[in-house]
Amino acid sequence: MNLKLGISTCPNDTYIYENLIAGLHDSPFSWDVTFADVQTLNEMVLQGELDVAKVSCGVLAQMDERYQVLSCGGAMGYGCGPLLLSSNGSSFDLSSVTNLPGRNTTAALLFKYWFMNTQQGGLKVDYALFDAVYRDLKSRRIIQGVVIHEHRFTWKRDGLYLIQDLGAFWEASVRSPVPLGCAVAKRSLGTSVITHVEQEIRDSLALARGRSEPVTPFIREKAQIGDKAVIEAHIQMFVNDFSQNIGVEGAQALQTLLEVAKDS
Repeated sequence: MNLKLGISTCPNDTYIYENLIAGLHDSPFSWDVTFADVQTLNEMVLQGELDVAKVSCGVLAQMDERYQVLSCGGAMGYGCGPLLLSSNGSSFDLSSVTNLPGRNTTAALLFKYWFMNTQQGGLKVDYALFDAVYRDLKSRRIIQGVVIHEHRFTWKRDGLYLIQDLGAFWEASVRSPVPLGCAVAKRSLGTSVITHVEQEIRDSLALARGRSEPVTPFIREKAQIGDKAVIEAHIQMFVNDFSQNIGVEGAQALQTLLEVAKDS
């Protein structure tokens, strides 16, 4: 059975899904894989173009009944949220535009949640690919923006300033892990196929965790940053027990995010 899979090139995704893509033993699936930034994946799912995908939890409120959230394969946890950074100081500039990494991303939603709870005035935002936001901050073309993925580990060395850890603000406000990304599958695949897909994701992750070297050539080739230490830190931060099973705590975090999305 051939399935269309969409994941990002970020190390946490390639770490979790590498063995699945390569083909697990006795698997009934072959995978037609799209590697794209998370906003593109969000848009593809909204159009119904993928069978299985890793998307932003922030897009769930816009998704229709064609897809269901899987219990594994996502990115969720504590101390791993997006960062609101500045290129010229550690204070938020209410008069300036804030650049966000995609309209439907969890990062955009968490920024708007922080803004509504801490700032007074009109919201001024623009959207770009996540790597473009970082490049523009680094080159001082923009004043402030929200950073995700590998760049969470490089902003200090690149001379940027932290305005707010949006994940930390979320955790302190709602007392739950930060639900960044989740895997979804088309309901039309049927319960049996979806259950098998979930098991393959778990098996793929277990194989990754079982090897002595976390960073493979496949992961390194896809990563935006070639620094092995950054890639390892990325995997350690974003791949955890919630990736294996979101559980009750993770499901509650998703529900809280959906409620926040309705008010945004």
